[in-house]
Amino acid sequence: MADQLSTVLPPECSESAFESALEAFRQIVGSEHVLTAPTEMGEYRDPFWHTDWDDYEASAVLQPDSVEEIQAILAVANEHRVPLWVTSQGRNNGYGGSSPRVRGSVVVNLRRMNRVLEINEELGYAVVEPGVSWFDLYEAITAGGHKLMVSCADLGWGSVIGNTLDHGCTYLPYGVDMGAQCGMEVVLPNGELMRTGMGAMPGNRTWNLYKRGLGPTPDQLFMQSNFGIVTKMGVWLMPWPETYMPFWVRAWRDEDVAAIIDTLRVLSLDGTIRMVPQVANTLIFASFMSRRSQWWDGDGPIPDPVIEKIARELETGRWMMRAALYGDEAVVEHRFAKVKAAFETIPGVEVWGTKSTPAEAPGLGHPAERTQAGVPDLEMNFMTGWYGGEVSGGHVGFSPVAPMTGRDALAVRDLMRGLIEGKANLDYLGAMLPINARSFIHVTMVLFDTANETQVRGAYDTCKLLVKEAAGHGYGEYRAHLDFMDLAVDQYSFGDHAQRRFNETIKDALDPNGILAPGKSGIWPASMRPSR
Repeated sequence: MADQLSTVLPPECSESAFESALEAFRQIVGSEHVLTAPTEMGEYRDPFWHTDWDDYEASAVLQPDSVEEIQAILAVANEHRVPLWVTSQGRNNGYGGSSPRVRGSVVVNLRRMNRVLEINEELGYAVVEPGVSWFDLYEAITAGGHKLMVSCADLGWGSVIGNTLDHGCTYLPYGVDMGAQCGMEVVLPNGELMRTGMGAMPGNRTWNLYKRGLGPTPDQLFMQSNFGIVTKMGVWLMPWPETYMPFWVRAWRDEDVAAIIDTLRVLSLDGTIRMVPQVANTLIFASFMSRRSQWWDGDGPIPDPVIEKIARELETGRWMMRAALYGDEAVVEHRFAKVKAAFETIPGVEVWGTKSTPAEAPGLGHPAERTQAGVPDLEMNFMTGWYGGEVSGGHVGFSPVAPMTGRDALAVRDLMRGLIEGKANLDYLGAMLPINARSFIHVTMVLFDTANETQVRGAYDTCKLLVKEAAGHGYGEYRAHLDFMDLAVDQYSFGDHAQRRFNETIKDALDPNGILAPGKSGIWPASMRPSR
């Protein structure tokens, strides 16, 4: 079967040795679930690389169906010293997709483990496997007639567990501080199976109800790390409120983003707004409502007069906030009146919203209004084609965290826009997501045409520059692309990189052979550190 092998091999592994490992993997998951031909593996490659790049190419893709198969895969990987890179749906697009950090790693994709194991309406939670997408969970809730809402991401094809493990944002009240997760089952690199929190007690009835346990609770250690493979997770769901009210705040001046953030902070701290809003600039909205070529075909970034034209014609303003209120109708009406009065003290700012119900949410016209009600969607994916269209559009996400103040909103905006336009020669598309009442994530959508190698290289190089520049201003990435994971982690250097050494100590104890996702979040096994 050598003619079916990828041309890429795991590090320090001969073709014959790799074929021995592959044969063992075939015995575990079945030959049809071991992908080695480049044509088969294309779907599991970062979709936003330039076509000719192969920096993070995998050697094979495995698709197990059970915990037992994962344990057996780990045994083979430890025996043959084959590095594994684990993905759930593999949809982490903009951060590397399903591609591994170490070239030649074997991707273990968990899409086949797609069972919704439990939905409990009385206590408001579900238990899912890593292959369960937002669509899958929503459909299971709907099919069961459960009056529950799931806090989901903008794109419904992603994994509930995968998104959670990478600190991905969702929007309902349980999305605040990524608060929906409760209890995990994890396969450790040596194949041992453990459960976190109360799940460590056999038969415990509160595993997915109480976030802690007795002694240290390690759930966070399995997020953005390479310490284990999460095979089950509890997800808190929200009971249907009487009233669901999506609302919008629109500002026509670019500088008004500062006042919007300051006003939003006050309303979030006092509990008036209890969810994760999104404050996005003109071009963010334009990117999923139109194509760039409709507005500008000149060289370089779209100039301000054209942005003003787009803002007027699409009625997006220079910044627009999407948000929602949930609760009894009288409470929602009271809170909306308070929201409207607060934001309309900003000259020229407009606020509007329409009361609805969870039952009516699937029929709402705007994808954001559906998503904020827990109805997954894919319409926002249109924005990726801003430059290259459906065929070759791509992006990198650069997302530092900042304090929830207007002055920080302006500082981050100016830093991001200055470098994206000035260095990458690309448009600045920015959105601020207040992940709690005290901080926001500035999601910088660095969009480009993947067929234009110069443009793609400029985007990646500028992101690396942004890592250092943002850190110099006190803003750190909350999530990093494969291409600059190490650089991003380098910025977290307090105590001569004490946190990194702490992570490396855990890595060496749990994974002495260094086979599980080496390099994830800058955590390298001992055998690979000298070359890094």
